[in-house]
Amino acid sequence: MDVKKLALLIGALIIAAVTAVMAKSMFAGAAAPQAVAAPAAQPQGPQVLVATRPLPVGTMVDAEAFRYQPWPEGLVQEAYFVQGQEGSADPQSLIGTVVRTEISAGQPATRGALIRPGERGFLAAALGPGMRAVTVPVSATSGVAGFVFPGDRVDIVLTQQVAGGGDGSPLNVSETIIRNIRALAVDQRINNVDEEGNQVAQNSSTVTFEATPKIAEKIPVAQTIGQLSLSLRSLADN
Repeated sequence: MDVKKLALLIGALIIAAVTAVMAKSMFAGAAAPQAVAAPAAQPQGPQVLVATRPLPVGTMVDAEAFRYQPWPEGLVQEAYFVQGQEGSADPQSLIGTVVRTEISAGQPATRGALIRPGERGFLAAALGPGMRAVTVPVSATSGVAGFVFPGDRVDIVLTQQVAGGGDGSPLNVSETIIRNIRALAVDQRINNVDEEGNQVAQNSSTVTFEATPKIAEKIPVAQTIGQLSLSLRSLADN
């Protein structure tokens, strides 16, 4: 092979190699870019206290009833609870208050919509429409050793003496006269909590219930017949 042909062959090989390297670089540059997660957007604007679920009139507020969420600044009203501003409220501090004006899910809470224990009209606000408040005296044994808390539901059991014993002595009988009635207050306490916010069982002398007018008439009569005791219901039964 002469020198001219050898030079042409070597030149062709060099050109082919350079072309391959350039093509590889072009395809690598055209590959789809890697997806990069964008940082989460930080909430902008004021944080307003809103209801997490519908809260009808008379609802006792619990720890999950409210939360703060962003709200358009131009729609914030003076009656709203705005986080960080004077008069704002921690949702935990509202536990035990009662809804006086119905609040829809997602609707901001207003100061006039909630009433705190001890304020005038609190117990009346805790009653549902058409309901009455009636108080029953209890002891450590008849009151479930103080484990009935406001908001719990109980059955009321009447124990009395009836004639019919074989030797002429009366018989002691018990029957449930009222089922699934809601406790509003224990003694004069709307909630039994310690300084850390934990429920604490305390022996009490009275329990106030929410009752229909007919049941409110029935309970005083039952107290004259015999002894009333409470039977605590499971939360799953309510």
